[in-house]
Formats: sequence, C-alpha cells, structure tokens
Amino acid sequence: MSIRSLLFLLIAAGMLPLFAAACGGEDSKNTITVYSGRTESLIQPIIDDFTKETGIKVKVKYGDTAELAALLAEEGDRSAADVYIAQDAGALGAVSAAKLFETLPAEITGKVAPDYRSATDEWVGLSGRARVLVYNPDLVPEAKLPGSVNDLTDSAWKDQIGWAPTNGSFQAFMTALRKVEGEDAAAKWLTDMKANGVKDYKNNKEIVSAVAAGEIKVGLVNHYYLWGFIKDQGEGFKAKNHYFDANDPGTLINVAGAGVLKSSEKKQHAESLINYLLSEKAQHYFAEQTFEYPVVTGVEADPRIKPLKEIDPPNLDLSNLDDLQGTLVLLRSAGTLP
Repeated sequence: MSIRSLLFLLIAAGMLPLFAAACGGEDSKNTITVYSGRTESLIQPIIDDFTKETGIKVKVKYGDTAELAALLAEEGDRSAADVYIAQDAGALGAVSAAKLFETLPAEITGKVAPDYRSATDEWVGLSGRARVLVYNPDLVPEAKLPGSVNDLTDSAWKDQIGWAPTNGSFQAFMTALRKVEGEDAAAKWLTDMKANGVKDYKNNKEIVSAVAAGEIKVGLVNHYYLWGFIKDQGEGFKAKNHYFDANDPGTLINVAGAGVLKSSEKKQHAESLINYLLSEKAQHYFAEQTFEYPVVTGVEADPRIKPLKEIDPPNLDLSNLDDLQGTLVLLRSAGTLP
C-alpha cells in the first residue's frame, strides 16, 4: 500500500492524529529547543522539573555561551532555537543587538528588578553571580589580598594567578573593564597580566581546584563555584572568596539569563519555560543548589554568601555589555584567545 493510500484510510477512519503522535508529530508540537551556555549540571535538573510539571519537553543544545550567540546570529530567522540561555549578560546583549529576541511580556519582566533585565525587555536575568578572587588561605593571608584587579599585575603575583579567557563570564568581565576604564587600559591590563605569568584554565571549576591544590595562589572566577566544592568536600576545602573594593571592575555583578527567539514557532511554551525559571521553586534551586543570587524578591541567597547589598559594583548597566565581538577581538589581539 502506498503512503498516500495509507493516509487516506487513516483520515477516513479518524485515526490520523494517533498516527501523527506515534510518529512524533504531536510530540514535536510539545517540544521546545533551548540553546544553553549554562552547563548541563547547573541547569538541566530544573529544566527536568519544568517538563515534569508542564508536560512540555525540552531539547537542549549545550555549548559555549559566546559560540552559541554567534551561531544564533549566523542562523538568524532559520534557527531551530526557541530559547537562548546564556551565562552572562554580555552574550544576551549581543543577541539582542542582533535583533533576534522577542519582547517578553510584563508578567515575566515584572518579576525581575530593572538592574537584572534588558532595558528593552528582551531578556531577563535568571540568577545573579559576583566576580571574585578565589584564594588559598594557607598561601595568602587575607590582609595581603589585592583591592583591585589592577593590583594583580604587580610582580608579587607573578606566576600565581589563574584565569579562563575562553569562559563567557570572564569575557563579560573584560567587556565591563573596557566600559569602565577604556579600551587602552583594558588592553594594557591583558598585556601586563600575560607578562606577569597568568595561567590559562578551561573554566572556573579548574581554577578553584588549582587554587585549593596550591598550584596557584589566586584565581578570577564567579563566586558560586567555591560553594559547589564546599558542598562536596566540606568546610575544610582550602579556598575562600575575596571581594574586590567598591566600584572596582572586579566586583561586577552579572546574571545568567534567557530570552525567546523571534525564530520560535512555540513562543508560548518558550515563555512558559522562562516564567518557570523565575518561579519561587526555581529561584530556591539556584540559591540552594548552585549557590547563586536569586533575582526574584522574596527568595534569599545562602546565608554564608556575602549579600548583594554589601557589594558595591561599578555603576554599569548590564545591557551595555553587549559588545561581545569587541571583547573577543581584544582578547585575540592580546594573544589570550586563538
């Protein structure tokens, strides 16, 4: 029997919907695709909860935040993505600047303070993180820790610092440094850090691990990675977080966030996912399981972590961290990226 004849018989018998479901047709209507710059271990558990509670399935393409932003720009309106989740505001701003995001409804944006969402309501923060200097207290007395990221170019720190230039959060920090201190100062800082023997690592976790092992004394990371190690290895873990002085670029408060792509044909489901990630349950997950700062009022961070109100970051609109391409060019010209 031909396919055409089979379809005719199914239509006549009223069985075409069942056949479509068995072949995945109906299922595909209830499935959204997410491009995620957040690692699977940090975001997948709460996405799984979303599917259990709503019945909406989620296919996730995990990758580097900047590379996924570039992929979205390349794909344009042909992209299969419904939602983009980034680990920093810079990448979100870059996708927004490319005019790839839909405007989110007020019921979503209204949950997040203006400091942690797009000025044009095209993306929202899902969780907050502070840039810190992780250090080994056995190797560096607290009184000797630097007040500014600029102090790390001093010879006293030669061969003792770790960074992750391929990491999206580091790249967002570099964009902030460019905005706060200017292109020339940012370029000089990179050159001076390399001359001071800074060591490259793949990601924040590797840096924290290296600090605790005494491989290096300090490293530039996001605050929450330390607490993941403490959760697994106990309070005796040989590393602590140090916050730089007020208004220093090293005190940047950034967000992981998300937006709905204009290319999406399932915008209602896509918005449902973002709304869920801002729910009290999800915000408690970010606070208690990944040790980040909640962005929704009424949910508190882990009490062991320095409160946001006690951190004085530089006066910088996160929406202005959108020049990711400019930062990548700077990093490559300085020889810190291939």
